[in-house]
Amino acid sequence: MIIHIKFKVNGVDYDIKTENNKRLLDVLRDDLRLTGTKEGCGIGECGACTIIMDGEAVNSCMVLAGRANNTEIMTVEGLEKDGELSTLQDNFVKMGAVQCGFCTPGMLMSAKALLMKNPDPTVEEIKEAIAGNLCRCTGYTQIVEAIKKTGEENR
Repeated sequence: MIIHIKFKVNGVDYDIKTENNKRLLDVLRDDLRLTGTKEGCGIGECGACTIIMDGEAVNSCMVLAGRANNTEIMTVEGLEKDGELSTLQDNFVKMGAVQCGFCTPGMLMSAKALLMKNPDPTVEEIKEAIAGNLCRCTGYTQIVEAIKKTGEENR
């Protein structure tokens, strides 16, 4: 069955038709060509597909496309402005929080969701916010430090 979805992604209004059983992850990647959002496990365990939907970090692999109707979504592509990295992205690069890069989009989006609610989080709040994101390369220390630095710069 085909459904009709109207939503805003990274500030752009979309009006699309898609299958009712399609995941939001697939709509973003296949239909909108926003391939920064990655599929890792496909079962909501790794966080690679994390996006922000109506202000909340969600695993887009666990959301049917129809749930996105009348929502506002931000993907990792929405972090940069005018070709410039956001402060958060820049801090990830400067502090070595990017290794293989597969988890990075999801980590960034979980961090962004936290910083939207709490501009200067504690280390424990950061660890809780990224607890659903798995990284096999960095050991998390650099990621936490990059998020903490971004919060400190928000003061």
